[in-house]
Formats: sequence, structure tokens, C-alpha cells
Amino acid sequence: MYENNLITETITLAEAKSLIQCVSHEQSVLLLSAPGIGKSDTVAQAALESGLICKSLLGTQIAPEDVSGIPRIVGERSVFCPPRILLPETPEPFCLFLDELPACSPDIQKAFYSVLLERRIGEHQLPKGTWVVAAGNRVEDRALVRSLSAALINRVTILHVRADSNEWVRWARQHGIRAEIVAFLLFMSEALVRPVPAVPEPFSTPRSWTQLSQAMDLVEAKGLLTPAMRRSLAFGRVSPSDAAIFCAMADLQISEMPDVMSCIIEPQRIPESPSAQWFLVNLLRTKVREGSLGPVSGEQINRFLSALGSEFRFALFVDLVDQWARLGADESMLASLREVIGS
Repeated sequence: MYENNLITETITLAEAKSLIQCVSHEQSVLLLSAPGIGKSDTVAQAALESGLICKSLLGTQIAPEDVSGIPRIVGERSVFCPPRILLPETPEPFCLFLDELPACSPDIQKAFYSVLLERRIGEHQLPKGTWVVAAGNRVEDRALVRSLSAALINRVTILHVRADSNEWVRWARQHGIRAEIVAFLLFMSEALVRPVPAVPEPFSTPRSWTQLSQAMDLVEAKGLLTPAMRRSLAFGRVSPSDAAIFCAMADLQISEMPDVMSCIIEPQRIPESPSAQWFLVNLLRTKVREGSLGPVSGEQINRFLSALGSEFRFALFVDLVDQWARLGADESMLASLREVIGS
């Protein structure tokens, strides 16, 4: 990926977890991404699967002495006593997770240098096999992060992490995320993560969709989950445009709707509701515009289009004539033109 005049290679959370498990006992790792995609959970899962306790330090809420330790006098010398979270009494390895490291002040970042490179706090070594993993957001995420020093960057392996919709859907199904949210994100995978807005308003991330699901469960448990309540929760958690479409389609029970490709292959599966058909048209336009429609033949495309009403076909073709022509929809476009001119 080419971004901010730099070439950045991104990996998914599952790939990041595998790399953490492979190298973190020897080399420190720093995960960077937009807010809310699941970095902290990924580190915790990696540690749990490897039989390690995960201990977290929040970089924005500590002082340098919370890393280096407090001095005390022993004989004629001062000895620094590291905090228990960094150096437990038992010599068993653990996962040390330094959250929000890029948001730390320069003094805090400097205090972590020996931890990141040498697994050392003053004169004390961390237990052999201990992981050191850090995470944080990027400058472009408007998350009040600071520039990382060259010395810190040279002490870690930086992994640029992205959310993957297929990975998230699998995770969501295993963790009880509401069916209507999973179904919506299967239809509109681009709504899983939206760019951080320039104004302070909710925006869509895996975290916000997860918390929306949990909030809806809590309200439903009290018997109060009406369409109005759902709209209030959705607009308070995710991007306004995503919230509007999600709430409209939740009323249409989108969890029971077939996906776009199945409708193209089997036109008899096209929903009967006009609202649901408009939703299908909107999703299909997005896929055609982005070139993300799966493999499909011209025959299948034309059979599908002929099963739609003329107003839906026209809506699909607007500004996308060239893209539909490449998909082999010439026959349907010609038929639609004939309907307009009456011949």
C-alpha cells in the first residue's frame, strides 16, 4: 500500500497474531493501525493460546518511574525497584503489552528502550521467554499520537495491521455478535472500517460494531429494543451513513436476505420487497463500481437484470455503463434503451 509518500505493507490481525507468537519472545513487536480494529484483543488471544499471562501497561497513564522503578538505598548504593507488573516475583515468562506506545511522551518512550531491545529494566532481566508487544495508532488517525524516535523504531519490528472483513465475520459468529450486524457487514463489508472523520463524531470500526451489538443485547434484555432505540444506539456508535442503512435494513430483516452473488446466479432469490431490492441495487452498484463483483458470466448477468424492474435496471446503469458493458450486460442495456424510446 502506498500511503503518505511511504510504501507500507499491511497484514491482517490473524497474520499479526501468528508473527507475535513466532518472534515476540526474542524481538519486540509494535502493531500500528487505525483505532478500534482489535489490536489489544489480538495480543491477548496470542498470549492465551501460548499459555502466557498478558499484563498491560497503558502508555498514556504512566510516568518514567513506573518503568524504571523507584530507588531505595541498599548499603552505600541506590537500587531501583521495578514495578511488579514489569518484573513479577516469580521468574515465569509472561506477555508484556505496552498499549498506546506512540502516544507516550518522549520520556516514557525513552524509558522503554532497554525493555524493548534487551528485555532489561535497569539491572534486572525479564524472565526468559517473556514477550514484549506494543501497539498504537498512527499520526493520520487523529489519535493524539506523537512521533516515534528513530531509536525506538530501530528497537522494534513494526507491523502495520488492517481489519479483514472475512476474519471479523468468523470471529463475530464465534463471539455472539448479533445476526443482523453480521448480515449487514456481509452485504457492506466496506462499512466494517471507515476513515477517522475530520469532525468529532462516531465512526465505524470492528470495536464500534461489537459494542453496538452488546448495547442492543442489553436493551433487548430489558424488552426495550424498538426501531427508535436501535437508531439511537446505532447513530451513537457507528458512522452516520452506516447507521442509517443498517437501521433501515434491520427493519427489513436483512439477516434473512440472500447475498448479491446468489441473487445473480439464482434470480428467483431476489427479495420481493421494493425496499430490499433498492438495498440490493445499492450494494451491487458499489461492487460494480469498485470492480469487486465475483466471477460471473454475461448470461447470468443478463438473466438477473431481466428479472428486475426497469427502474432498478436504470438505477444500476447510471454512470456505470462502461463497467456493465465489460461484464457482458449489453443485451440488458439495449433492452432498457428500447423500453425508454418505445421500440
